[in-house]
Amino acid sequence: MSENRAADEAAIQAVLMQSYKAWEAGDADGMVADYAPDATAIMTGSLRDSRDVIRQSMAMAFAGPLKDTSTYNKQLSIRFLGRDAAIIVAESGILFGGATEVPDTGKVNATWVFEKRDGEWLIAAYHNSPVLAPGQ
Repeated sequence: MSENRAADEAAIQAVLMQSYKAWEAGDADGMVADYAPDATAIMTGSLRDSRDVIRQSMAMAFAGPLKDTSTYNKQLSIRFLGRDAAIIVAESGILFGGATEVPDTGKVNATWVFEKRDGEWLIAAYHNSPVLAPGQ
């Protein structure tokens, strides 16, 4: 990996860490601070088609079912597409009630798409899908 890619990877990791910390704090504004204005988020049964829509839905979730939660995130890969795009694949899940582990049934495979705009890495898209149990 070249120095440039190492710096890009570190910048992307910093964006992800800020988003995870904001989630843990229940801070919807902070969670989407590094999302592009036209970002999309697709989760089972829903499409959120802008940073504002993502922020609004997370604010409602942090006030309700996701109050006092944190996330589990295990990065599986990072792949750069040209100079200004990257894809992160991760195994993720939500930690409820002070749990330290996500049960297998609560894990998702997640894809983060990053785009470098004006020298800054932004989240352009997020998608997740439940991890299927072996044999499914």
